[in-house]
Amino acid sequence: MRRGEVFPGSKTALVTGASRGIGRCYALQLAALGYNVLMVASGEEELLSTADEVRRASHDVWVRTLVKDLATPTAAEELFAYTESEGIKVDVLVNNAGIFSFCDVLSTPVERIERVIYLHDITTTKTCRLYAADMIGRGGGRILNMSSYSIWMPYPGLSLYSASKAYLKSFSVAFSKEVEEHGVTVTAICPAGIATDLYGLSPRLQRFGLKTGILMSPESCARRALNGMFRGQRCKVPDWWFRLFIPICQAVGGPVMRWLRNFTMQFQK
Repeated sequence: MRRGEVFPGSKTALVTGASRGIGRCYALQLAALGYNVLMVASGEEELLSTADEVRRASHDVWVRTLVKDLATPTAAEELFAYTESEGIKVDVLVNNAGIFSFCDVLSTPVERIERVIYLHDITTTKTCRLYAADMIGRGGGRILNMSSYSIWMPYPGLSLYSASKAYLKSFSVAFSKEVEEHGVTVTAICPAGIATDLYGLSPRLQRFGLKTGILMSPESCARRALNGMFRGQRCKVPDWWFRLFIPICQAVGGPVMRWLRNFTMQFQK
């Protein structure tokens, strides 16, 4: 029996940002493990298409969709109210939805700053609070939050993104210690570059990154993240070689930082 596998249809997972990239892989892999899956995303057409793909791959579970923008002040409460009204009891919560921002804060529109903080930090904190309380009442559950390797790379252009993800890591580790005695595990996954459309990389650059090992495939990232979650790890950085580079990333400064800033300015948007 595979780690995390359950009798088909006996438990339910909620995955946000489920229409593409890592979220799509979470949905596919959790369904393959026997979980019913509620897939949440803001774009209807792509979400419905991905849901059909999950249904074709796993016939013994139900797959449902909810089109919802989670970067709003009341998104978490509305999501929880929906699952309650539909009688959906969430055993695994995957807070995967994210917005990548590579731009100096002074050049970033206030609306984008608010959306990043709402989505990454406020909505995730609220969904953790709401669903963990429900899980505790039913004997336990598992929560997976998407942090980022960028928390060790607070470089120019990444101030907003890396800070919002640093909060997620710190929150997840501390929150896990608050709820573990009640049977709820909380895991923060901190992946480095992933070959998805999140960063705006062309397909050619994604293939190059995968071939050289600079980027990880979304399938591999999701598999390693779920493995860490089912093992009850509080924080996981996928792949050992990325863990080795953390001290180097933290030590970057001086002339190297100035060169890096000058080089990356062309990519800010």
